[in-house]
Amino acid sequence: MLSQNIRQAMKGSSVIRAMFMEGKELAEKIGEENVFDFSLGNPATPAPAKVNESIKKAVDELDSMELHGYMSNSGYPEVRQAVADNLNKRFGTDFDFHNIVMTVGAAGGLNIILKTFLDPGDEVIAFAPYFGEYRGYAANFGGKIVEVAPNLENFQPDLVDFEAKINEKTKAVIINTPNNPTGVIYSDETMQALAAILEKKEKELGKEIYLISDEPYRELVYDGEKVRFLTGFYHNTIACYSFSKSLSLPGERIGYVVVPNEVTDSDDVLAGIEISNRTLGFVNAPSLMQKAVAECLDEKTDVAYYDKNRELLYSELTKLGFTCIKPQGAFYLWVKSPVADEAEFVQAAKKHHILFVKGSAFACPGYVRMAYCVSYEKIQNSLPAFAKLAADFGLN
Repeated sequence: MLSQNIRQAMKGSSVIRAMFMEGKELAEKIGEENVFDFSLGNPATPAPAKVNESIKKAVDELDSMELHGYMSNSGYPEVRQAVADNLNKRFGTDFDFHNIVMTVGAAGGLNIILKTFLDPGDEVIAFAPYFGEYRGYAANFGGKIVEVAPNLENFQPDLVDFEAKINEKTKAVIINTPNNPTGVIYSDETMQALAAILEKKEKELGKEIYLISDEPYRELVYDGEKVRFLTGFYHNTIACYSFSKSLSLPGERIGYVVVPNEVTDSDDVLAGIEISNRTLGFVNAPSLMQKAVAECLDEKTDVAYYDKNRELLYSELTKLGFTCIKPQGAFYLWVKSPVADEAEFVQAAKKHHILFVKGSAFACPGYVRMAYCVSYEKIQNSLPAFAKLAADFGLN
């Protein structure tokens, strides 16, 4: 018999993945060129050439034990030092290798952080809309996600509701900027105010509250926007990063966690995260990919590719009468449903072979998310279908 926990998880299994698989099945029936699948954030841009070169170099030049053998559960020291040096150069931080733990992507990183901190009944605050998998990650360790209501005006965090949600059960807060699903970048003013609230609440409650910064889209920003490294705002901040988007490597599952010295009892936190990495069964991040990404820390995916897609999709959908939030970062377009029940909108889109994800999967009903990390031609070819969808709802 399956456990009650996994039965509950199966009920809430990823809506995004389900839609992606539905798109695959539809493509087999009517042809991939006739399906306009905007469901999954699966980058269409190739990895930078240096990534493949670095993989080949590692395979050709390193002996088997160095390339494929065990290492510290935190990863190769020289790779961690390279990550620390790169962050210091770019953001003016002061890290060394001991502040870095290499992880099996951002998901692996979030899980080892939450395992380190959570006891059953602890609460983790997330700002709606947020990546729905956070619920499962917290539940893995007996924790519960507490949602801050969405700020529908500009999708910056609602700090009044945030402060009201903090209590003696609050162990951590997860923040994600640039945000999935809105593409909004949280402003410096927002982060300063959020940090001030956390500092006040730590004193009031006499306990540590950790800010977990989930940063897979840090490099994907537009229009000259800048994303600050969030450890500078609040002392108990832990950063979690993935190369899945910045280097177009979602299937390789490689990333890292940063625990600054300013974090309370940082050495104990790092030791706990290292143990969590082992006892969750990750053991260590993939050795080959550690070696490869260490050579590619200044490389980037083609952000201009996504920007071109962003401009086309946003301009054409708004012309058709859809209401959209123009993304500042990431590669998602957040679109207001023309009817109150966005599930009806999602079903109507399927009739035109358009696939996107309902906002309730991100704790924000009334909207849908579109991942525009597809080919430019795919967006161009989808526009007649969107025109028909707009007509179905009496839009412009």
